[in-house]
Amino acid sequence: MKEELVEEEAIEAEPVKEEPVEEELVEEKQVEAEPQMEDLQEQDLMVEEPMKEESQEVKTVENELQEDVSMEENMQEVLDEEQIEESKGEERFMEFNSEGRVAVDETSVITEGMTITGDIVSEGSIDVIGTVNGNIDALGKLNITGHINGNSRAAEIYAESAKINGEVISEGAVKIGESSVVIGNITATSAAIAGAVKGDIDVHGPVILDSTAIVMGNIKSKSVQINNGAVIEGMCSQCYADVSPTSFFDDYKPDTGRKSKAK
Repeated sequence: MKEELVEEEAIEAEPVKEEPVEEELVEEKQVEAEPQMEDLQEQDLMVEEPMKEESQEVKTVENELQEDVSMEENMQEVLDEEQIEESKGEERFMEFNSEGRVAVDETSVITEGMTITGDIVSEGSIDVIGTVNGNIDALGKLNITGHINGNSRAAEIYAESAKINGEVISEGAVKIGESSVVIGNITATSAAIAGAVKGDIDVHGPVILDSTAIVMGNIKSKSVQINNGAVIEGMCSQCYADVSPTSFFDDYKPDTGRKSKAK
């Protein structure tokens, strides 16, 4: 009996082990904090993604603007090159070169109601009754009663009731009849004008302005005949005359010695 009592007292005397309450609370707080951290990270990601998308959109807009600018620059370069090529083509057309070309006794006719778009080159003569949108280069005569939108070059050029918008160049004579209108310069060895010309006239021979002539431009020639009724707005110079007024007056020296003796 004594032994049993001793064992019971020993059991009652054993200290009661306390459970680790504090550690469990810390762990619970950590567990509760982890979802909060995940929520914050998700919010940061949600904020960063729109910012990235906005930056990508800005970069895309900048790239598109740069592409547009580069495309405009390229288009401008192409246009400049085309203009340069066109000017070179006109210069080549204006340079008269008869090498390998022989004039023939043939006449091509562009009838009324016919419209040709493009340049025309002929070893013979051409009668333009219709419309030509381009340059004409003929070794023979060029008779115009229609419309030409371009430069014209021929051995002789005659226009009657014609409309010409471009240069008129002849190796011989040019005659602009009444009711004809020329918007461009005229170059020839002789010219008879009875119509309207808006441009400079450069003729190494005589120029005759009929009573119905209207000229708006400068005239350079060897001689000028202006009939009563002709209208000119510009300067007339006989720079191709046999006598040069400039050289004459440069060589002229007034004799002042006689005047002093007479006094």
